[in-house]
Amino acid sequence: MEEAEKELERRSKFLSSLIQKKKSIEQQEGLKVHVRACDMPLPLQNHAFHYARLHLESLLPGTKLDSKLLALSLKKEFDSSYGPAWHCIVGTSFGSYVTHSLGGFLYFSIDKVYILLFKTAVEPLEHS
Repeated sequence: MEEAEKELERRSKFLSSLIQKKKSIEQQEGLKVHVRACDMPLPLQNHAFHYARLHLESLLPGTKLDSKLLALSLKKEFDSSYGPAWHCIVGTSFGSYVTHSLGGFLYFSIDKVYILLFKTAVEPLEHS
């Protein structure tokens, strides 16, 4: 019975994430933000969208995007706001397969820039 309850909870969370994804897209209409995959609360998603959009809008016309700088900035923003350890990958074409902490995964795009933001657990090393 416990396994069935866990599966029901997992499915419920999945459906909630789909609803949140739809709401996020509706809120960001006009910004060309598209959620590709998500396991993250809506306020954190919106924080990521807003921060990434500000960075992209701050680029001077004709300036090439520095993917590494955007990734570093977004990672530091989330580390300082929500604690360590956030990771960020930014680019126009990349593959990935990551393990993330529950509620700490967002893959989205703004225009043709794709952003993968995820959190992993940090455990202290045991010294013997």
